[in-house]
Amino acid sequence: MRICLGLMLCLLATFSHALEVGERLSPWTLLDQYDQPYSLDDGLQLLLVARDMDGNKLVKAALEGQPKDYLEARHAVFVADISRMPSLVSSMFAVPAMRDYNYRVLLDRESRVARRYPGEASHVLWLRLDHGTLTEQKEFSDAAALRAALESLAP
Repeated sequence: MRICLGLMLCLLATFSHALEVGERLSPWTLLDQYDQPYSLDDGLQLLLVARDMDGNKLVKAALEGQPKDYLEARHAVFVADISRMPSLVSSMFAVPAMRDYNYRVLLDRESRVARRYPGEASHVLWLRLDHGTLTEQKEFSDAAALRAALESLAP
């Protein structure tokens, strides 16, 4: 019984590991709303992560009216955790609607990527990277503040 409890505590500690500045992100690959793959690479400078619809809406509002290559010009990608969305809803409604967005959305259908990064579910997590290493981490709960932060990045 003690062995099982010890193993469970170790697993819990592994999943609750906080990301630290200076830590290198583990590689991953996700498909976007067009089923095109994207793999984390050393060229990425900004990773935005939303864990629920509120976070997705924040990103959508922050990017409203921006040109199609706005995130790419800033070496940024957006990961949306859609794992809690029923597959029928995502396949018939949500993902087709995302194809109308003027930015790429990397779809985390099983929460393989988003769960690696800590943060509030309703916020957008901002991870600045330098050659795959975390240099800054913050959260946004306001679309205007997220938009201003994105504007401050030189394309």
